[in-house]
Amino acid sequence: MIGNSGIKDYLMLHFIVAIWSITAILGVLISIASVELVFYRTLIASAMLGLIFLWKKTSIKVSKSELVKIIGTGFLISIHWILFFWAARVSTASVCLAGMATTSLWTAFLEPIINKKKIKGFEVFLGLLVISGIYVIFRFEWGYWLGLSMAIGSALMGALFSVINGRLTKRHDPYVLTFYEMFGACVFAFMMLPVYAFFFAENGLQLIPAPMDWLWLLILSGICTVYAFSVSVELMRRITAFAVNLTVNLEPVYGIILAVLILGEKEKMTSGFYYGTLIILISVLIYPIYNYILKRRMPKRMLGT
Repeated sequence: MIGNSGIKDYLMLHFIVAIWSITAILGVLISIASVELVFYRTLIASAMLGLIFLWKKTSIKVSKSELVKIIGTGFLISIHWILFFWAARVSTASVCLAGMATTSLWTAFLEPIINKKKIKGFEVFLGLLVISGIYVIFRFEWGYWLGLSMAIGSALMGALFSVINGRLTKRHDPYVLTFYEMFGACVFAFMMLPVYAFFFAENGLQLIPAPMDWLWLLILSGICTVYAFSVSVELMRRITAFAVNLTVNLEPVYGIILAVLILGEKEKMTSGFYYGTLIILISVLIYPIYNYILKRRMPKRMLGT
């Protein structure tokens, strides 16, 4: 049987994914553009963590070589979030969330390459199964191709970050790691502000959020970032990056239900969405079952040798 700690880890992972599912909705509710949004999100998150470390007198020292790697990972996170929120703006929160389900396919290829392991055919199969679900969902929704493309690009960055973070978590405290990664993400978003202003912002930058934006930003930074991100980093110590990202495929399921409830009619999808969602759900459920069967067979094989 699966151990109690393993069950708790998977339940916690689903809870974190449920929290993440509201980020696209918050991205639609917040009036400022994606680059400014990511800048404020990461600035507030790193400031919150910095104050916690100061209050608890926690040491956050890391070597220079490790700091460069962590800050660089923060850059990837920033790109991931900028594309994520941008996708929600040019399409819908539902399109953005569903495009993110391709993360598992990217991870199936990236994780073995980065960790110098053999690509597992079963993981590729499950990733392709997710893609088939995405195809079913958007067969009649191709008018959102730009948002979908941005979401898939965001998924690629998210997969790359998750695989790299899976290695970093083995060497660093999750909250210290989150602090430096949020700082790195903030620095990258800040550097992107003039680029965004010159090439994309027709009306200039929106550097002053509306009064209601501050509430959404605090929720986004405190709950969806500091808490959820740090817990996910901790879970990555015990759960593989592929298993994490495959479970994250439930984000569109949770998110679109919430989007319909919160944002109304414009977020309602066709029946194709429900068929596609079922395919994604099956792929998510198959992976832990397959892992459980594989682990039970391994001792038997060892006894037979």
